[in-house]
Amino acid sequence: MILVDTSVLIDYLKGTENTATNKFQEILDLSIPFGINSLIFQEVLQGARNEAEFNKLKEYLETLDFYELTKGRVSYEAAAYINFLCRRSGVTVRSTIDLLIAQTAIEHGVPLLHNDSDFERIAGVVKELLIYS
Repeated sequence: MILVDTSVLIDYLKGTENTATNKFQEILDLSIPFGINSLIFQEVLQGARNEAEFNKLKEYLETLDFYELTKGRVSYEAAAYINFLCRRSGVTVRSTIDLLIAQTAIEHGVPLLHNDSDFERIAGVVKELLIYS
């Protein structure tokens, strides 16, 4: 199982070819199980240009497996602690959502496929965050 970040899905849906979208195509071709979380769901839907596209994206995304934070408030505390550890190491994470996505991957023990440098910086500090390569 792999958690696929918004950055990959948006590029893939736009037809952008890069290392991350090529890896995602490989995941699709090999039928490797993957999923998203509710934050990724929201971010992808926010990019819809019109109602028809919104509905089409929603219909597709709802077919995917969803990984959710499992520990309630403790999950949010853990995401904040990731940020604390990063700051203490001189790493600035620009997005609270990225911290929550990272925490989701950690809680489920699944690698994250992304195209976002924040995740590389987080993984450099927090060894529990597995990056799909």
